[in-house]
Amino acid sequence: MMVLFMLRRCLAPALILLTTTSFAAAQEERVDLISFGAGVFDILDDDKAADFRLEYRPDLPFLIDTSSLALKPFVGLEATSDAAVYGLGGILLDWFIGERVVVTGSFGVGAFADGDGKDLGNTIEFRSQIEAGYRFSNDARLTAAFGHISNASLGDDNPGTEIATVYLHLPLRLLTGN
Repeated sequence: MMVLFMLRRCLAPALILLTTTSFAAAQEERVDLISFGAGVFDILDDDKAADFRLEYRPDLPFLIDTSSLALKPFVGLEATSDAAVYGLGGILLDWFIGERVVVTGSFGVGAFADGDGKDLGNTIEFRSQIEAGYRFSNDARLTAAFGHISNASLGDDNPGTEIATVYLHLPLRLLTGN
């Protein structure tokens, strides 16, 4: 019940903003991003752990590709200080609001191993996430995210968890020099 309340509380304002804001054409250069994240796993419960992420967000838009919206794939690896590991892939939708603000919604599926941490009830887990942040002139981004991982009742137990994350997204060209 608390999860639904928190999701409504976070998603409703973002959706209202997105549907009532006129999107200015973003003049961004399309870039592949390497994303580094750190945060708190199970932030709304007592089983808190540090959460670390590495994601690749290639510039391979499909279905939706306009100056203000782009639907793209992503792959990632997440690990916690309790030795949990989660590898996943999915889709994300970037919304560029003006030249600097970006809001990203994402959904992914992957394999989860709980290590010494919270048992999420199944190996197959789904992640939904909303993030918002600032895009710098070199196309790097700094964003804050709130996500939820659960097994969608594939297992007998489905406790789910929420994660708060701060991301630094770097254009691949800054890391490779190309």
